[in-house]
Amino acid sequence: MLDVGDEAPEFELPNQHGEPVRRSDFDGQRLVVYFYPRANTDGCTVEARGFNESRSELADRDVGIVGISDDPVDDIAAFAADYDLEFDLLSDEFGEVATLYESYGEKRMFGKTFDGVFRNTYLVGPDGRIEAVYENVSPDDHPEEILADLEPVDITH
Repeated sequence: MLDVGDEAPEFELPNQHGEPVRRSDFDGQRLVVYFYPRANTDGCTVEARGFNESRSELADRDVGIVGISDDPVDDIAAFAADYDLEFDLLSDEFGEVATLYESYGEKRMFGKTFDGVFRNTYLVGPDGRIEAVYENVSPDDHPEEILADLEPVDITH
């Protein structure tokens, strides 16, 4: 995993509409870069819907969201449409960006070994540096975890 303080790798990937999205498009604001294994699977759907529901709270804190998987654009387009997702899902078909973010590699499932995306998240700061790292996250409450970490600290108590 990349570490807090590291420069977040630049990327350019197509979103669900086939439009290019870059990490640097979000310079000057925070950005949640979350990696998910597969569109339209149970855990990934829960996580995406959670981020969609948290979108306005994150926007109120000037935080953007992008979800990245190795699904092709057609698959993420269908996924976004099925659940009315109102943030960018990005297609990293060959896992190149996920690899840069140390979120791609060998996995085992049902007795088979294959390369795939790990469920990791990075919070990138307005300066392009990583502010928080979340490894092997639970899709159930992950957006709430990030929102809690963004809450201002009350130092009067």
